[in-house]
Parts: sequence; C-alpha cells; structure tokens
Amino acid sequence: MNNTPAKADQGRYGLGYRGTECLNCGHPLDLSDKFCSNCSQANSTKKLSIKDFLDEFFASFISYDSKLLKTLSSLVLKPGKITRDYINGKRVSYTNPFRFLLSLAIVYFLILGITGDFEQIDFFPTQEKASTFDLRATIDTLDYSNQKEKEQMMAVADSLNFANFVLRYGKHRDSALNANPRSYYETLKDESGLSRFFKKQDFFQTLFQNGSIRTFDDAISKYGIENTSENKFAFTSGKSFARIKERPGDFIKTMVSRLPFAVFFFLPVFALFIWLAYIRKRYNYTDHLIFSFHITSLLFILLIISYLVDTIFKVSSNWLFLTIFSVYLFQALRKFYGQNVFKTIVKYLFLNTIFFILALVSTILMIAGNIITY
Repeated sequence: MNNTPAKADQGRYGLGYRGTECLNCGHPLDLSDKFCSNCSQANSTKKLSIKDFLDEFFASFISYDSKLLKTLSSLVLKPGKITRDYINGKRVSYTNPFRFLLSLAIVYFLILGITGDFEQIDFFPTQEKASTFDLRATIDTLDYSNQKEKEQMMAVADSLNFANFVLRYGKHRDSALNANPRSYYETLKDESGLSRFFKKQDFFQTLFQNGSIRTFDDAISKYGIENTSENKFAFTSGKSFARIKERPGDFIKTMVSRLPFAVFFFLPVFALFIWLAYIRKRYNYTDHLIFSFHITSLLFILLIISYLVDTIFKVSSNWLFLTIFSVYLFQALRKFYGQNVFKTIVKYLFLNTIFFILALVSTILMIAGNIITY
C-alpha cells in the first residue's frame, strides 16, 4: 500500500497529515481514517500551532453549545421525546442527563447563595432584647377603636409573656449549670434514652456559648466528662447548635449550597418507584432513572426562570411555573410510557406523592447532617 498521498489537503486534519498509526494508543490506521477506531483521537501528525489550538477550542465549545441548545429545545418543547431518543441510542446530539442536571442544580443554588442576603438574619433582635420592656403596659397606652381590639392585643402580649417565662426558666437553668457544671452534669446521668442525650447536648451547647470549653478534651479535663461515643456526639451537636445560634444566616447559606446533594440522594430511589409503577413496560431501571433526570432538569429550569422573574419584576410567579411543571410532567409520563389518560392520572398522583415525600425526607436528613457537621 502506498501510504503517501498524491496531494496534501489543507488543514490539520487533511489527508496530507494523516498517519498509519494512532499517536495516542498505537492502533494501526489507514489514511482514510479520520479518527482512531480504538480511542477516538483524530488522525493527525501535524504539530499544534496557536491557530490549531484555538480552532479546536472553539470547535469543542460550539459543539457543546449546539448539544446544549438541542437538549434544551427537546426537553422544553417535546415532553418525553428526549428520554426516548436517549435510551434508543441517539445520544451524541444531547448532553449527558446526569451532567446536565448537576449543572442546572449547581447554577440554581449558586444563584440563591449569591443573591440571598442570609447574613441579615444574624442581626435580627434576639428574644432577650425584645423582652426588656413591659409589652402590656405599652399596649395599654395605645388608642383603640373598640374594647375587643384591645383585648386581642392583650392576649398577644400574654402569649409573649409566657414565652418570656420560658426564657427566664432557661436562664435559671443556665445559671445553675454555670455555677457548678460538674454537679449539673452528674444529675443528667439519672436521665434515660433521648432525654439524657438532648440534655447533654444542651449542657455542652451552654458551656460552648459562654466560652468554658472549646474542645471535647476541655470538657474531659475540666469537668470529668466520660470519653464515650454518646458524649462525643452530644458535644459535636451542641457545639454546632451554639454556632448556628450565633450565626444563623451563615448556616442557612451553607445549607443552601449543599442542597444539590439532597436532589441526587433521592432521585435514584424515586426512579425505583417509577419502575414499580411501570413494571409491565419494557424499560429497565436505568431508563426510568434517565427519565427522572430529565424531568428534574426541567424543574430546575423553571425554578431558575421563576427566581429571575421574581427578582427582576418584584412579583411572585411560583404558582405559575409550578402549574407549568405539573402539566409538563403529566404530558411527559403519557407520551414516554404510552398509557391512556386514566392510568396516567393514577400513576401521576402516586409518583407526585412519592416525589414530595422523598424530597422532604432528604431535606430533613441533609439539615440534620449540616447541623451535626456545622
């Protein structure tokens, strides 16, 4: 075989720069091979120039951009079609469902984290400051249109005074704890189960807030705390609660930044329920998981648009976009799984219930995890 072309083509990938062996993996090639069949690298022996490097960069960017646009258009305008195409092998034209969903989730929660002024929560007046004046006496000096209105305001004041009583009780407990922490801790040993754990947690939280301890070793050396798993866990959670109480806005911001992980925690479980709902269909578990990725991607797209609309125009559009998503989900289920309206409605209601339950459980677990590790 004559491996030398009669005429060299123009460009890095022209015939004149093709070789008979892949420079990446060594796989034998023909001059007609534009790409290696073994590793997919382009068959070119030409050295990279600045122009070649920039051409490849923009070609990759435009290729990804075209995939993104086609993915968005198919996802938004044709419910269920993108999932059917993807599981039937038409994958080169679309972005990876998992990567696409992850990108949307990160963008959404990043927008919330950047634009949300969570730090202002740190400056809300505390209950101690709010209770420094006599609320009933203040209400009594105001003018009212009738006696009933005044009685209602007094009832509110009484409820707040009850809260102040609880606060004073907590202060009394804290004063007893601070007076003799070792003796107070000994009384906790008589408690049992969760009551003991939560009181230990409160014990460590109070000591951490007043600066008596900073580490678990401090608690052991100063107050003779036993080095047990329960005490370590109570100390960790108590310290976290103290930090949350000191800077609640920072805690909420941290929690929001981790919310995408909650989504990916329950989606595989949700796909299992979709598989159970459509167990007679020919689809396997992975097909249902891809469907759940696409549906959730559309949800995040609507959430991003809704948030931007609310921020720019100072309106509340959540109900509108939630309605759009509800209609879209019904259409996607019907077109992808090909069942009649009645069956789709039954499974639609079932899957929506499961989705919100899983989302709630995942969020609670994530909040608990954030509290412990904060």
